[in-house]
Amino acid sequence: MRIALLGDVMLGRLVNRHLATARPACPWGDTLELLKQADVRIANLECVLAAGGEPEPGKIFHFRSDPKNVASLLAAGIDAVSLANNHVLDFGQAAFAEMLPALDGCGILHAGAGPDLEAARRPAVWRVGAVAVGFIAFTDNEPGWEAGPAAPGVYYVPVDDVPLTAVPATAVPATAIPGPDGGRRRRARRDGLLELVARTKARVQILIVSAHWGGNWGYEVPAGHQDLARDLIEAGADVVFGHSPHIFRGVGIHRNRPIIYSAGDFIDDYAVDPVERNDQSFVFMLETDAGAPRTLRLHPTIIAGFQARLARGSAPDIAARMQRLSGQLGTLGSWNAAGRCLEIPLDSPPGT
Repeated sequence: MRIALLGDVMLGRLVNRHLATARPACPWGDTLELLKQADVRIANLECVLAAGGEPEPGKIFHFRSDPKNVASLLAAGIDAVSLANNHVLDFGQAAFAEMLPALDGCGILHAGAGPDLEAARRPAVWRVGAVAVGFIAFTDNEPGWEAGPAAPGVYYVPVDDVPLTAVPATAVPATAIPGPDGGRRRRARRDGLLELVARTKARVQILIVSAHWGGNWGYEVPAGHQDLARDLIEAGADVVFGHSPHIFRGVGIHRNRPIIYSAGDFIDDYAVDPVERNDQSFVFMLETDAGAPRTLRLHPTIIAGFQARLARGSAPDIAARMQRLSGQLGTLGSWNAAGRCLEIPLDSPPGT
């Protein structure tokens, strides 16, 4: 089985304007042929699909795309999306409520946000032939958007010990307010995630855990991300699929399972940082056999004209940077010139 994992897909603002007249498939450029080779395609949907709603007060950036642009996800054959991120509620609960039936009506599965906490935590599970695939999504962004027993929001799990005092008290659920038992509350969320992973793994052969974590920039992988990624794999995750930073970070391996610490940006309209190069990423193509990950192939991509494209002349350089970053995490990979991809074997690598 081949599983294609894509970083942040942002269809709002100028991409949304472009899609008013362009074909739905346009944002995917020439990556479509590669995506067609996958049996499963998963992305982080970094916007809300809605026509209504009001911009969330206090936020600088708001990403909304017309509901008809669900056709763009269909054009790429996207099977499931993560909604656990810091833009899914950019236009409030009314807009969020528009998006769920738009995805459901087209058969696109989702995880990580919902009309209540139970729904936000619920894994997406489906079959690909004889193989059951599971998908869990969480975020450590926007604690004020945490779903409650009867309140819509994201599946929020704090990863690093970031002080919550920087968040307006009125925006934080009572369970997230620091106090004498604040550490226990953080630990309960983490333990709850690990228990969910273990329960879901008992139902599926392949389990992908999506983590929208950390800040926007920097190539160094936080220690808290590394610790939690290893714990997720110990609990049953077969892939840890990280995103949120606008740039890609190195790939780690633990118990022969890949850890994509940050997949970076795949489609957007952002200004490009000339040093960190947030326009560069990959199609992360995971090869599995009998439910076990075997090889991770990274096909370099670049964003140009609101469109993801396979990198051409710059592909070896993009791959070389990933090779260096992954090497710092103990992961070895080699450039496949014929396949124009970075290959990372998973059968017997050193642990991270």
